[in-house]
Amino acid sequence: MEPSKSSIQSLVSEIKEEIFSNDNLHPFVSSSAYDTAWLAMIPVDPRKQNCPMFKNCLNWILENQNEDGFWGETNYEGLPTIDTLPATLACMVALQTWNVGQENIEKGLAFVHSKAEILLKINYQNFPRWFVIVFPTMIALAQAAGLELVFPQGPKGVIADIFFKRQQILKTEELVDETQYCDLPLLAYLESLPSTYNVHQKEIVKYLSNDGSLFQSPSATAYAFMATGNVKCRRYLMSLVQNCPNGGVPGKYPMDEELIKLCMVDHIQRLGLAEHFNEEIEKILAKIYRDQKNHKTKRGKTNILLPIKLYNDSLAFRLLRMQGYDVNPGNLCWFLNDGEILKHMEENCEQFITVMYSVYTATNLLFPGEYELEEARKFSKRMLERSNKTNKDHNFVLSQGFQNVIKHELKLPWIARLDHLDHRKWIEEYNVTPLWIGKTSFYRLACLDNKKLMQLAVENYEFRQLIYRNELEELKRWSMKWGLSDMGFGSEKTTYLYFAVAASISLPHDPIVRLIAAKAGIIITVADDFYDMEGSLSELEVLTNAVKSGVKHLFHGWWKKLGSHSGYIPSVNEYLQTAMISIAAHTVVLPASCFLNPGMPNEKLKPAEYENITKLLMAITRLLNDTRSYQVIH
Repeated sequence: MEPSKSSIQSLVSEIKEEIFSNDNLHPFVSSSAYDTAWLAMIPVDPRKQNCPMFKNCLNWILENQNEDGFWGETNYEGLPTIDTLPATLACMVALQTWNVGQENIEKGLAFVHSKAEILLKINYQNFPRWFVIVFPTMIALAQAAGLELVFPQGPKGVIADIFFKRQQILKTEELVDETQYCDLPLLAYLESLPSTYNVHQKEIVKYLSNDGSLFQSPSATAYAFMATGNVKCRRYLMSLVQNCPNGGVPGKYPMDEELIKLCMVDHIQRLGLAEHFNEEIEKILAKIYRDQKNHKTKRGKTNILLPIKLYNDSLAFRLLRMQGYDVNPGNLCWFLNDGEILKHMEENCEQFITVMYSVYTATNLLFPGEYELEEARKFSKRMLERSNKTNKDHNFVLSQGFQNVIKHELKLPWIARLDHLDHRKWIEEYNVTPLWIGKTSFYRLACLDNKKLMQLAVENYEFRQLIYRNELEELKRWSMKWGLSDMGFGSEKTTYLYFAVAASISLPHDPIVRLIAAKAGIIITVADDFYDMEGSLSELEVLTNAVKSGVKHLFHGWWKKLGSHSGYIPSVNEYLQTAMISIAAHTVVLPASCFLNPGMPNEKLKPAEYENITKLLMAITRLLNDTRSYQVIH
């Protein structure tokens, strides 16, 4: 069944209602089974231990176990990730605490016993720091709760190694390292610190944020509340649960709303759907730009982890600059001025793959003289080329599709790519939503995992293809009718020229602009071939005099081109002055632009302002054409 415009408009309306009408962005983030389990363990009365404070969280655990027995996220192949081990153990401990869900516990134990060895073996060389800290504690808690964990002989050695690595971390790291900006401090893992690691209540309260959280971690704050009974912690947890009425809580709260919105805009644009959400996109970016201007966001080291901050800054830079905002390169390039940061990134390349991809794509928009951006581009490219050998990112689960996207980005310059084809590649290669790593678990942005959004992207692409096919057939009939497709000289370029127009510009569905531009290109190509190879000098003089009064500038260029027939060799500047006219890019683009819908208001039409950019277009197309011609000949 072919997609229709009404079907597309219906989907657009539904998505606007689902994604853009809700100011509460927390439902857009997938729930963390690990953090939800810790909230489910909190009793209403710590003295009686007979009822959970947050029963919704306990119900969420009962209702959201994967059919294979685990809790947590799957990777791009639908297989459980390494975080499912601590998440599943935490959920079973929560159920065991309140003596419910025996069937769920049995399925969870079966999963751990059958899959732990595989998951540990796959990740053995690259256990993330958070896993090394958390997993041993969850094993101990599960055993203390009476759960029988039986590991085969093979994993026992791996588990012993994990326990040893955790001990090394506990010995060498401070509880809170003020100079640390790439990893969360040990105190952020309060719930996972062993009982032998004595943390005083005053130490916990000292590091509570103004919102009552411990490093915005629901699990750490849940434990802090159970340990201290602090009112601010309770208030934070109550707010968290109220914002997550389904019972499942995210791995971080509150979420970074700016980053979520930037990811939404980026994903929608890459899917080729920006035309349907222009108003919503502009509203989001305008607010982000105002916030940046008003608050003068602090550059460099902050309490935000480096990978997240740099990803946010690079994404904001690219999207704002593409939208025409005046964005200072310093908003992105601050990391270049800190040798400590650069050294850390070089030594921990695998933690920054997606961040470097974002930085690299942002530097596509550098202007001449922006040397900071040039340096950022070189650095990020070098990091991405190194990452091709590992295909691992500890902050992000890389699908094969996203690996292909990175390779494509490095291989083919952004300026040489065609939007419509890039949209198709994004739909095909990025059809599984990326997993970001929270403190102890992976999470998805549900707005990027929206099935309707992907359905809209596919239907929108197929609808465009249908329009393009129909327009091409119409263009072929027009060329044949006027004898332009079989002139007997030159090459027939109807399909080529239409492809160039349709694929390079993401215009709305209205066909008139594409057809006008393509027809102009066909006529100009035929005339150009006639001047180049068919007509005699006298014939060309007669033709030029006959029609140059109608299209004076174009035929003036072709008339000058006749100098090549008479043996005259112009200077480079003289050649370019003539050749940039004879390439006729302005003749194709300017008339067609008059039919854009919606058109530009008369009061905003200032031709003098567009003269320079038009000349640049003419010069660029001529130089590209001549470069390619030289490459073909030689």
